Amino acid sequence: MSRADFTFEDMKSINRTSLGDTVPLELFRTIRLIGMYQGLPMGGRGTTATIGRKIGENLPAASIEELFELFRSLKIGLPSIVKQDERTIRIAVEDCFCKGLPVQEEKMVCDLEGAIMEGALQRILNRPVTVREVKCNVNGDEHCEYEVRL
Repeated sequence: MSRADFTFEDMKSINRTSLGDTVPLELFRTIRLIGMYQGLPMGGRGTTATIGRKIGENLPAASIEELFELFRSLKIGLPSIVKQDERTIRIAVEDCFCKGLPVQEEKMVCDLEGAIMEGALQRILNRPVTVREVKCNVNGDEHCEYEVRL
């Protein structure tokens, strides 16, 4: 890695004396849903998949529980395993960033979060995985949910 690359540790270096270390959720939603989802071809799916996987690969998590703890501490959402067998894991994410947005049936907008999980889980499990969003608050579902295929 060249020094031109940023790391997750670099992201913690915050020196904003007046505005602090947070930005409003509406700014994040605007970047994601207006800038990327509406502004890029195919709803930005290829871009969010690439970005999310790269973020996930760089998260300092060595286990699924550490990944879930990062999701909680970064306020991405509150993940939990709702079903698991030898080939699949179903992960529900409560309180996702999209909670409270107007319902638009047939819309799944949390692909970035799934791609973050995918990148992290591939590194943690040291094997290929795919993650697909199967439920979304925006679709009218009770929470966002991802199917992880091992």
